[in-house]
Amino acid sequence: MTTKNSWRAPSNIALIKYWGKKTQGNQLPLNPSLSFTLKNCYTESTAELLDLNKTESEVMAYLDGARVKSFDAKALKLKRYFEKDFPGLIDKAIVLQTKNTFPHSSGIASSASGMAALSLCLLNFFKTETDADFFHLASYYARLGSGSAGRSLFPHLAAWGLSELKGTTDEKAIAFNDYHEIFKDYQDSILIVSKDEKSVSSTAGHKLMENHPYADARVQNANKNFHELLSVLKNGDLEQFNKIVESEALELHSLMMTSTPSFILLAPETLAIVMAVRQFRKESKIPLCFTIDAGPNVHLLYPKKYLSAVHEFINAQKKNYLSVIHDEVGMGPQKI
Repeated sequence: MTTKNSWRAPSNIALIKYWGKKTQGNQLPLNPSLSFTLKNCYTESTAELLDLNKTESEVMAYLDGARVKSFDAKALKLKRYFEKDFPGLIDKAIVLQTKNTFPHSSGIASSASGMAALSLCLLNFFKTETDADFFHLASYYARLGSGSAGRSLFPHLAAWGLSELKGTTDEKAIAFNDYHEIFKDYQDSILIVSKDEKSVSSTAGHKLMENHPYADARVQNANKNFHELLSVLKNGDLEQFNKIVESEALELHSLMMTSTPSFILLAPETLAIVMAVRQFRKESKIPLCFTIDAGPNVHLLYPKKYLSAVHEFINAQKKNYLSVIHDEVGMGPQKI
């Protein structure tokens, strides 16, 4: 068995949002989700195995060379899941060296790319990337570390959660390959509205769905949107794509606002950008749309052929954001 593995795993942006967990099992989604895999926003991780009796702790995590003890517990939890199936890890300590290509608190899911990269490293100690089930197994374990991480194991588009799509389960994501060519080079420009820590964690937010008055309606609507988006991704209807994706983002935040306790993560600048996008789309006829995860920052999605015009629009919105990260749909994880 090798003692060191290095992997690069991308972040992803959900089109159909995962919000809420089933009460039984570990990290099982309340509804199916579907996401774009990003290209430039990724985590690179190197995991090294050492004899447990020669280290100060069982997991030692470093970010950009600096010790980050707060990540030890998350990595250790994932290690415990692996140990159930791969007992060779039990008497080993892990030294994890990791770095991101995007800043912390930038509105991009570092937990998704981080847990995906760590899962790839750990699995690679026991299986090779040429094994037929390698990336599906990595998705299974990554999902246990961070739900959305399970979608970061596949290129371009990934689906997670039991649905009508063949091969889907709640325990791992799968690649979605049946899509129109216009989505192959889709762009994602992320407008960073705030770098402040969220007032509520995603874990706490998911938990609030357990007794949410609109939980059942959300599951029904998510499945409906998922079904409709599958068709849209195949036929390339960008007008309908925009309607579904934007509706999903706004519904996610409406669920937060109507939970008990209620919380609002949108900022005034977020709403200003949303209104500007709608006005720009109406006037230019360019199919620009927005999506927003559990925070105030805005992802702008559009076909690459409109890149120049959209960048001009983004520059005109400078008063409403702190910085921008330009990304696009990508090729999935890579061994390094």
